[in-house]
Amino acid sequence: MISKQALTLDDAKKIAAAAAVEARKNEWNVTIAVVDDGGHLIYLERMDGAPKPTATVAIEKARTAALFKRPTLNFEEMLKGGRYGVLSLPGVTPVEGGIPLLLQNECLGAVGVSGVQSPQDAQIARAGAAAIGA
Repeated sequence: MISKQALTLDDAKKIAAAAAVEARKNEWNVTIAVVDDGGHLIYLERMDGAPKPTATVAIEKARTAALFKRPTLNFEEMLKGGRYGVLSLPGVTPVEGGIPLLLQNECLGAVGVSGVQSPQDAQIARAGAAAIGA
């Protein structure tokens, strides 16, 4: 039997709290989503003033980062480079702001953020990931 690390609800809340601190520091109203390694939602926080569609976008960014074990920026850069086939990959949201939670080369899940410009979303997501050392 193989054992592996897994995110807990407390981990997800810790990630979201750290991301929210970064967002508030910059006066950005965003939605923060934390998913497990299968891309399933563990925790969602939509800050006051964050547009409603950001909830769906944050989840999809997190899901993409978890399932493909890479930042969603990678897919955005592929598109910018003319690799339009990325659009046909199932489950890919090619917009910066999804960060995988990697510990010891193992993907535990991901954090996705939506609500401001994509690089700012990623900045917030990285702050969340750092809360657990990912």
